[in-house]
Amino acid sequence: MEHLLRLKEIARDFYFPIFFLFLKMSVRVFIVDDHPMVVAGLHSLLGGLKNIEVAGAVSTAFEAIPFLKKNKADVILLDINLPDISGIDLCKKIHKEFPAIKIIGISTFSERSYISRMIENGASGYLIKSASAEEIAEAIETVLEGKMYVSVSLEHVVKPLSVLPSESFPALTKREKEILQLISEGLTNNQIAEKLFISPLTVDSHRKNLLTKLNANNTASLIKIAVQNGLV
Repeated sequence: MEHLLRLKEIARDFYFPIFFLFLKMSVRVFIVDDHPMVVAGLHSLLGGLKNIEVAGAVSTAFEAIPFLKKNKADVILLDINLPDISGIDLCKKIHKEFPAIKIIGISTFSERSYISRMIENGASGYLIKSASAEEIAEAIETVLEGKMYVSVSLEHVVKPLSVLPSESFPALTKREKEILQLISEGLTNNQIAEKLFISPLTVDSHRKNLLTKLNANNTASLIKIAVQNGLV
């Protein structure tokens, strides 16, 4: 009995200092988002949190993997709508190459399919971009403990997450349907902009949203998916 008590004391003396040392270590957070104002806002929020430091920030998937190969990161805040490839696809790639890194999806989208697809691809959490500093800190702490975190404002959307159909698509807005139809007819961004009396940048933004919503990698696959699902 005394032998067992002594072992417990040794374990306590050995592990507790390591535990407290861990608490003092900074958690390195890497940001992948192509919106400068969002990145600046996250920098500011994370800078005010204890034991958290920003490891870096990039705006494309193309830059993300090389960065992670050269720099240490514990948590990634990953925008699901990137300019080159979908953040959902990038999530899968990062999870495969860097399984120890925890990924938290960030987006303005709150549809179930986005959340379920991110989690299916290896994400440990999902935050709305309007999340407070306190919620971001809670999300980081939760995923580092090996648990799942979803924004409080989305809890009613994702329950029960286990029964969400991965092949379902979020609802398209009226404008997105118009643009999808014109894309399927072979019109360019400039031609669509002229036809709808909007700017080419607005068309491009809608096109990116459509790629993300329909889980398409390029325009060809976007049209194919749209045709297969009766969207055009």
